[in-house]
Amino acid sequence: MNTEVKQAFEQRVIAIPLERILPSRKVDQLTPGSKKYASILSSIKELGVVEPLVVHPKPVVADGVTLFMLLDGHFRLEALKALGATEALCLISTDDEGFTYNRQINRLTPIQEHKMIISALKKGIAASRIAAVLGINVERVHERENLLKGIAPEVAEMLKVRMVSQDVFRALRLMKPIRQIETVEMMISANCFTRNYARMVLAASRPEMLVEKKKKLSDVSAVDIARMEREMENLQHDYKQVEDTLGETMLVLVVAKGYLVRILRNDAIAGYLTRYYAELLEELMSIMEAVTSDARQLERE
Repeated sequence: MNTEVKQAFEQRVIAIPLERILPSRKVDQLTPGSKKYASILSSIKELGVVEPLVVHPKPVVADGVTLFMLLDGHFRLEALKALGATEALCLISTDDEGFTYNRQINRLTPIQEHKMIISALKKGIAASRIAAVLGINVERVHERENLLKGIAPEVAEMLKVRMVSQDVFRALRLMKPIRQIETVEMMISANCFTRNYARMVLAASRPEMLVEKKKKLSDVSAVDIARMEREMENLQHDYKQVEDTLGETMLVLVVAKGYLVRILRNDAIAGYLTRYYAELLEELMSIMEAVTSDARQLERE
């Protein structure tokens, strides 16, 4: 059975000029006197845009400019225009079907929320005001404010686009930085970011890997630890397979890159891609550069 799940969104947020964002529906009739619009306008004035707009790239149009179809965030877009903004932070959707967008999913990750709250607090906005605007309690504001205390910077970088619960961060704080990094690398490899996974790694950690002397976790059973050990063995096996095939894979990539370089030397092909698929060409060049860098790194090793 194929368990692969297609990602609905790219794992990055980018700033896009407002004039390049095309609404997928009209809101002119809904804006005047709308309580929802007034609330969003007030929120953006106080805190800025809490949740990025969701857009999908349209085909490149005349003059090589990429336009973006707005899938979600029409009121936020109108509010930004009213406030004189020139660009908006947007999440890039890999699917242009508006009905696939799930309104019940909060796409703002805990670390993104943490950074937004820290920014608002630095501006002098009271925690109670932030809680009221976001529709959450003050305790959660303080939890997000202190989210990264005791967390290694490398871990924060790896988890910035991941939906990770507060309990995972609590478990990580009990580990030394190097163990935090190892744990998050395992979580990413297993694509598992649950509290139980983090607590099982914590339970299996040696005392010298922890900030304090390891305490017995009564809710982590021997069966859980045994399962965790099996998962670690599977991950090590997967890493070994990657190591064994790395040289062959890099050779294929280098050959493929050389072929693409020769193709792009054709002015007609390069000009066509630049005009109609500029963004795709840019991504392709980035991948080719990455292949070159990886090949050099492999040679040094």
